[in-house]
Amino acid sequence: MSQRLALNGVRFAVLCIMTSSLLALESRAQGVPVFEISKQDTSFKFNVKASIKIAGTFDKWDATLTFTSPDVTTAVLDIKIQADSVNCGGGVVEKTMKGKDYFDVEHNPLITFHSTKITQTGPNTFDVDGDYMMRGVTKPQKLTLVLSGKGTGAGEVKGTMYFDRKDYGITKKIPFVTVADRIEVLDDIKAKKVSGPPVVFKQ
Repeated sequence: MSQRLALNGVRFAVLCIMTSSLLALESRAQGVPVFEISKQDTSFKFNVKASIKIAGTFDKWDATLTFTSPDVTTAVLDIKIQADSVNCGGGVVEKTMKGKDYFDVEHNPLITFHSTKITQTGPNTFDVDGDYMMRGVTKPQKLTLVLSGKGTGAGEVKGTMYFDRKDYGITKKIPFVTVADRIEVLDDIKAKKVSGPPVVFKQ
């Protein structure tokens, strides 16, 4: 009898621990803002100063914005772009961008950005430090963001990032075209909160 009672006691204790863990997980989940990024309204583009117009957009990508608490600085932005989806309107420029001297899409199919730190610099502005990977090379970069729609549960985040193409092994030029070393990346992200509490910003 005593062994049976002891066994039942152990089972009850384990059940209590499991129930407490599940409740804690549920509580944390309820306390975290959850956002969805609109595929239709979001875009990722780039511009390069050159003797001819060099600009493009990427048609295939995935992006997530996750939080570990309502504090805006706990947000993590992850972007994964399919390099071969670059769209420059066709022609020699697009072919060159996809080739081994630029994005090298055959051997390096992904361009990624993973944020490591978010700092609110103003009522609607942020600096986002992160790791930017292109052509298999990862370097720390800074994305500056401007937010509109704060406090509405839906908003638009416009970001700008600059980097030196030579840092990623892009050293060759397009024949008969002068190309600058600095690349401008433009992100226009539209997201909507689907559950959880509102995001808390610094006043």
